[in-house]
Amino acid sequence: MSRSDLPHTFKLITLWLLVTLVVFLGFKYWEREREASRFQLAGGVIVLTRAPDGHFHWPGRVGDVEVDFLVDTGATTTALPQALAERAGLQPLGTLSTRTAGGPAQGFAARADIALDGGVRAQRLPVAVLPQLHAPLLGMDVLGRLHFTQKPGELRIQPQP
Repeated sequence: MSRSDLPHTFKLITLWLLVTLVVFLGFKYWEREREASRFQLAGGVIVLTRAPDGHFHWPGRVGDVEVDFLVDTGATTTALPQALAERAGLQPLGTLSTRTAGGPAQGFAARADIALDGGVRAQRLPVAVLPQLHAPLLGMDVLGRLHFTQKPGELRIQPQP
């Protein structure tokens, strides 16, 4: 390669890096918009759209920690991964044994302040904290307080009057 080829090669490399950056940023923007469109608030009704993983997700907070709850109508109790409970500063109240879809599980009980997008709140909610759990599960202890209907790909939730 001669010295005269260097500027042309440098320009090509720079151009390809810029194209790659634009594609990457465009994908990230599309991904963020897709995630945001899974939750909508329309006239006091919360609308959750089924995610690509086949589940409904509801953004919220445990204490001051942002979380993305998996809506689990088969769970009696809201359950949190231990790492999340520790980040939220939850204190163990005692050990517990429970049955999950994956089989028996050991963990501890705690109380958590949960705030879900759309204004749904549960203060000092008894929760199960499970070390092997990968995602926070929003159970019927919260969902049972709400009126919800489901149609293909959509879960509509209305707080009880």
